[in-house]
Amino acid sequence: MTTAEAGRLGGLRSRRQLSASTARAMVCVREARKLFRTNYLTCFWWARPDLTIRAADVAWVADGLRKHGGREAWRAAAKLEAMLTPPSA
Repeated sequence: MTTAEAGRLGGLRSRRQLSASTARAMVCVREARKLFRTNYLTCFWWARPDLTIRAADVAWVADGLRKHGGREAWRAAAKLEAMLTPPSA
């Protein structure tokens, strides 16, 4: 099997088995990391710039955006907090 064939096979089906809640948490953490980086100078200037945002830090990022950011940061915090709550059935 060539490398191209192996790569094509790997792209056809995912080997990772994630529950919906785990996948949602991963997306939430990714969004929190992005917001931390983009709003670092205005909202998180006092924190280490290389701080690793984890799942436990998502609420902290949303709080920092609300306290120190402008209107767009406020909206981003609301979106981030909405991602934290599980969808109702």
